[in-house]
Amino acid sequence: MLKYLEKRKVLLVYTPLVLYWLLLLTATSLPANDIPTLGINDKFYHLGAYTILSFLLNLALIYQRKSKLLFEKAGITTIIIASLYGAFDEVHQIFIPGRFAEILDWTADAIGACLGVYIVYLMIRRFKYPLEFD
Repeated sequence: MLKYLEKRKVLLVYTPLVLYWLLLLTATSLPANDIPTLGINDKFYHLGAYTILSFLLNLALIYQRKSKLLFEKAGITTIIIASLYGAFDEVHQIFIPGRFAEILDWTADAIGACLGVYIVYLMIRRFKYPLEFD
């Protein structure tokens, strides 16, 4: 499965990453009154959103073949980028009507980032994907 994704990385990894990141930015830029709620604690939204973001970002860093350092440190780089973006997003929400920054939201973002990387790690082990930089 991972080889299939690698062969179609632009369509199945890079494009979804860019579109998802734009969707995430758009969603967090909406005023609080414009956001539908499902009666679930918002920390689960943060956790899920950043799990997906870091899953796609981690795959993108693994599949790119321009930087050996980014390839070799894809997991930690993904966690750092996603966590920093989560912090940026929390600060950004201060300026959105009805929204505010919350450290627990950022914590859920960072945990989601770790979870997304861990899922990729499990997939690599499960499908015995060779991690070699060409």
